Amino acid sequence: MNFIVVLGMFGIGAYLLQIVFGMKQIKHFNETYQMLRRKGKVAIGRRAGKIKAGTIVMFAVNNNGDILESVKMQGVTVMAKFKSLPQFNGLNIHDLSENHDLVAKENKLMQQAIMNAREIYIRVEAGNYVEDSPVSPLMDARIHMNIAKESIQKKLKRGVE
Repeated sequence: MNFIVVLGMFGIGAYLLQIVFGMKQIKHFNETYQMLRRKGKVAIGRRAGKIKAGTIVMFAVNNNGDILESVKMQGVTVMAKFKSLPQFNGLNIHDLSENHDLVAKENKLMQQAIMNAREIYIRVEAGNYVEDSPVSPLMDARIHMNIAKESIQKKLKRGVE
């Protein structure tokens, strides 16, 4: 077999393996979410990772805002699994802040995910939460091109004056 065919087969195999592991991770997420949902409302915080590890935090919360159970998933690969965070159980989600002792002990990505979960929970509780729809990569590239174009035009106008 020629090298290109072997390389192509390797690439397709790796892609299929990623799909399988990704589906397993989504199934694990759904199972964990359902388990927490049976206990009460679920506050989900996330800190997307592009190069660094992505982080998801979920808190099962009762009607008073007390955390009944908490879990986190942090990792770069699709092999990441949820792990329990018992130190947050029993705390009130409203009391969590960047200065809180337990939050300050966590790494920066975890702190951001915890604050995201708290913020979204409070906004949903107040009734003013609207999900932000992400911009498609194509639209994002178009926006950046327009910004660069306007920046160049401004510089050219300054040079003419």
